[in-house]
Amino acid sequence: MKRIRSEGNMSHQIILPRVMHIGKGASQRVAETLKGLNCHKPLLVTDKVMVELGYSAAIVQVLEEAGISADVFSDTVPEPTVRSIYRGVDAFKTHAYDSIIALGGGSPIDSAKAIAILGKYGGEMRDYKFPRVVDEAGLPIIAIPTTAGTGSEATRFTIITDEDTTEKMLCVGLGFMPTAALVDYSLTQSLPARVTADTGIDALTHAIEAFVSRKANLYSDAQALSAMALIAPNLRTVFADPTNETARESMMLGSTLAGIAFSNASVALVHGMSRPIGAAFHVPHGLSNAMLLPAVTAFSIPSASVRYAQCARAMGVATQSDSDEVANQKLINELKALNADLQVPTPADFGIDKEAFFAATSTMGEQALASGSPGNNPRIPTIEEMVAIYVSLWE
Repeated sequence: MKRIRSEGNMSHQIILPRVMHIGKGASQRVAETLKGLNCHKPLLVTDKVMVELGYSAAIVQVLEEAGISADVFSDTVPEPTVRSIYRGVDAFKTHAYDSIIALGGGSPIDSAKAIAILGKYGGEMRDYKFPRVVDEAGLPIIAIPTTAGTGSEATRFTIITDEDTTEKMLCVGLGFMPTAALVDYSLTQSLPARVTADTGIDALTHAIEAFVSRKANLYSDAQALSAMALIAPNLRTVFADPTNETARESMMLGSTLAGIAFSNASVALVHGMSRPIGAAFHVPHGLSNAMLLPAVTAFSIPSASVRYAQCARAMGVATQSDSDEVANQKLINELKALNADLQVPTPADFGIDKEAFFAATSTMGEQALASGSPGNNPRIPTIEEMVAIYVSLWE
């Protein structure tokens, strides 16, 4: 494809967590990581599932053994909302916390990012949404992901839903990048198959979109290609056999690399169109990505045929000897087959009312465009073209 990213002589700012521990048992290094950041009074932000599984208690125990006491806030919600963030900010204000430990999937980590900024600077959540770039430093966050999906432990983004408008607000900047990430694949082994599938496709989408993004660069390309090579061959395996440690480890690393890739290159049309579906019809983020990925990829390939073909080869579904045209057809076939094998429901299967969905398509297209993500796509759509893609999900 023609080089649609910035001119070759331009430099690119790369933003990463200051500290990363990756591998089995990485979460056990939480106390030493805190001490290394000179933090002594953390608030552990998590959700009810992590409490029920005993994961939060295990982290608290590690901290207590190191002489650190931590309080637990577990009232985060899937697809975090403004009101759920304010509850977290209220909890944060009860004591003089100097740091936040974020434990869970993307929702607790995204919640922790927002709490860290609002807790320090105050104001309304909408004050921090894109196009504002929040580069002010929030409180130190140690992110401990428990899904191989969002990559939120290594991104400078958070997504918060405004209940009053149903808008999924994209918040961007250095202030949302965790200070440390403890990436421990053993924490993913108790995930339900549905969550494994949805978060895995989310991670694959991150890698693909980072690679075809107009903001792609050599650094993000390297992370994205590595992520695709790790995720694509292992996603079906972890869905079918949750106990496969080798596959789990590959998925977890792939998810983090995909997070690094899109944090430094941006996501594109799939994410732009996915967020409004989630906000309006309460579809989990990874699932709405999966619903859209084949159709958006087919729409976008004419403007980035070489890049998408490279994705197919990195994923192992096309060979170096395949022409770009053949590789791209194999990519579309694979994305459709992946959805079938991972039992991804259609909008109708999910229970969405067709008339309500069709009535919302124009508004969803407007919200997608306003997020900025479609502007990163190799083929930039009109609202009418996005409406047509939404409608095609019912065919």
